[in-house]
Amino acid sequence: MRTMNRLTARMCFTFVPFAVLMTPNAEAAKISGTISTTMTITEDSQLVGDVTCAVTGAACISVGASNVALDLNGFTITGQSDPQTACSGGGTGGESGITAVGQTGVTIRGPGIVQRFRGFGISLSNSTSSTITGVTTATNCFSGIFLSGGALNELDRNIAIRNGNVNNPCGGI
Repeated sequence: MRTMNRLTARMCFTFVPFAVLMTPNAEAAKISGTISTTMTITEDSQLVGDVTCAVTGAACISVGASNVALDLNGFTITGQSDPQTACSGGGTGGESGITAVGQTGVTIRGPGIVQRFRGFGISLSNSTSSTITGVTTATNCFSGIFLSGGALNELDRNIAIRNGNVNNPCGGI
């Protein structure tokens, strides 16, 4: 009978550390309001309201890790260019809405609008196997969506309206 009690005590001890080691799943970052310094996301994230970007000379949202999804959820990300003329002939390439540099498997998913940035609406540089789908880009000073380097990226059902400027009329996608 004593042997059974000792065995039972050992079994209980074995299960206690297992319960302590369990961790809950990370919750996606929820983004809305005004962004005044570049927000770097490293986990799946989503807009939960419109975003006004007050960042000068840099991106509004930067994807800083591979295999990260950003869901726009029907909301708008708005930069600082003029709502009617965008840049009136110029632009400051660094002020883009969403950027990813050297990442793999980034997903930017609409519906949603990325508008009025003095650079690109969305820029993927040297990124691979990424997807941008269902996003409208409008009145950005450079291209609405710009891909540079990388491979195997997929663009699907995006709309580009009034992007580009007099000196750099590259415009759409």
